[in-house]
Amino acid sequence: MASPASAKRPPPPLTSSPYPYAAAPDIIRAHQKDAYFQGILTTQISDLHRRLRGARSAHAWASETRTFADALYLSFTTLLGNRTLGEEYCDLVQVEELSAILLPLRLDNDPPSTNTTGAPRLPSFARRAGYIITSILLPHIMSRLLPSVRTSLRRRLQGRLTRLTQQGHGTTLPVPSTSYRVQRYLLTHLSALTSGAHLHALVLATFYFSGAYYSLSKRIWGLRYVFTRRIEEGQGGRAGYEVLGVLLVVQMIVRGYMHLREQLSASQFEDGSLDSAIRERAFGSAAVNVSLDENAYSSNNELLPGTGQAGSGNQRSLAEIGASTHTPVPKGGRARYDLAVGDAVMGWIKGRQQRKCTLCLEELKDPAATQCGHVFCWACIGDWIREKPECPLCRRQALAQHVLPLRAV
Repeated sequence: MASPASAKRPPPPLTSSPYPYAAAPDIIRAHQKDAYFQGILTTQISDLHRRLRGARSAHAWASETRTFADALYLSFTTLLGNRTLGEEYCDLVQVEELSAILLPLRLDNDPPSTNTTGAPRLPSFARRAGYIITSILLPHIMSRLLPSVRTSLRRRLQGRLTRLTQQGHGTTLPVPSTSYRVQRYLLTHLSALTSGAHLHALVLATFYFSGAYYSLSKRIWGLRYVFTRRIEEGQGGRAGYEVLGVLLVVQMIVRGYMHLREQLSASQFEDGSLDSAIRERAFGSAAVNVSLDENAYSSNNELLPGTGQAGSGNQRSLAEIGASTHTPVPKGGRARYDLAVGDAVMGWIKGRQQRKCTLCLEELKDPAATQCGHVFCWACIGDWIREKPECPLCRRQALAQHVLPLRAV
């Protein structure tokens, strides 16, 4: 039986945490489990939204529903100081990586210890809240603001290129000026440069090599994972994913080399669609040049509500759009042809399933057909190709000026 003096004696201080940091395979598996349960929660909330407000509203708020489900999942787990289902499945605990004298990570049946050096501690409430904001809410806000930011940047670049063309620094010279070529490159690849895919690939490659910080938000807040079980000496560490990191780096290098070679070869042959549009804006032209380049001055989204005329910052009204497309728009913005009324409206469209839009899953309102022959609501396909100029079903190119409104005869 131990004496009272020995029972009160504190254990010797630890120089490092007895619980090792988790390896990359366990972290990825935990994130995959969390993504699976977040997907289930998103589906359930979306189904509830569809029953209460209809399929059109559920489709319009799909992005907000996904963000709300992810934030709700992390609020009931990480924000409250609990482990997520993925972390429990892989026996992981999220901690702060600090080197100062901290309180140790205590598990069940472990004796209390004090004055430990270099031991990680559980994240504070501020860190957990900051992680949720930067990983869930901030990306959603950025995704909503990104289209308007791109539009503003594209407009400014087009204006600068126009001024350079008027000053004689554009394609009227045998060799355009460096400023013109740089800004033209930024305008052509604006979507790729502002996508964030390159930063995500770099963070992922760093994670494969280091085995820490699976996402950028975790790296910002210094959140890592440790095992909740001890690994005895001589047992050996877990295998990493360094090979995947090497493959990802090689892929980025090859893509960079191919892009550089493409730009060097394209410098000898100027893109006529973009340059002609810039020249037309600078000097004017009797003919109207409609470019197939999505970054060109002649916007492919001219025919959509809420977009401006080429070369003007004014918003186009529905009446102006109807006049330019020879499809009069009814007053009040109501659908002129609503297939939900009955089979009397466009009765030549047979079959109940054929009379529904595959985007909103409701009866067609003012049906419109793409070049590939697929039919959608005029408003649905307009909103879709404004963000991505392709058919939602077959992924063929679909520009706004090629969408054909269907009319009863």
